[in-house]
Amino acid sequence: MTEMHSIKNYKLVLASASPRRQQLMKDAGFTFEVRLKDVEEKYPDGLALEKVPEYLSGVKAEAFRDELKPDEVLVTADTVVCIHDKILGKPTGREDAIRMLQELSGARHLVVTGVSVTTCTEQLSFSSFTNVFFKALSIEEIEYYVDTYKPFDKAGAYGIQEWIGYIGIERIEGSFYNVMGLPVQKLYETLRMLQF
Repeated sequence: MTEMHSIKNYKLVLASASPRRQQLMKDAGFTFEVRLKDVEEKYPDGLALEKVPEYLSGVKAEAFRDELKPDEVLVTADTVVCIHDKILGKPTGREDAIRMLQELSGARHLVVTGVSVTTCTEQLSFSSFTNVFFKALSIEEIEYYVDTYKPFDKAGAYGIQEWIGYIGIERIEGSFYNVMGLPVQKLYETLRMLQF
């Protein structure tokens, strides 16, 4: 039996409205259903920035734990962009997106995705880290991207798979798919470790 066949023996549930996460799961050959809940994404003061996504993925999983059936596996995730010892969340609008991209311009930042894989009996969690290096972006490039692609649902106000990634990112260290919001290879390996 192949590894993918053994993974298909249980029902995967993705708790994410992100179209990018859903597309990455499909492209990786996973069959899954999407379930959504409003979960308040709060974390303790003093928690190290790089630990925030994994903590929040666990918070999201907790909201579904009592509803999981014995043959179901829940996947929850959270992605943050870290620069200058702070987290850049999703922009509140056009000006905020421009401000964020100006801060990322010509600098290195860290993208961290935390993932929790949860069943009725166990939970496996991990974090994936990618360093992203942007060239110095002109204000014209930033405004064109924000006005054309409207990246208001993306942490750090950009999508690596969009125009800004093609023209602005000089290099990355780590997983490309992690920057899109789901480190698929690590997820696959974690699903293989589940005890059923």
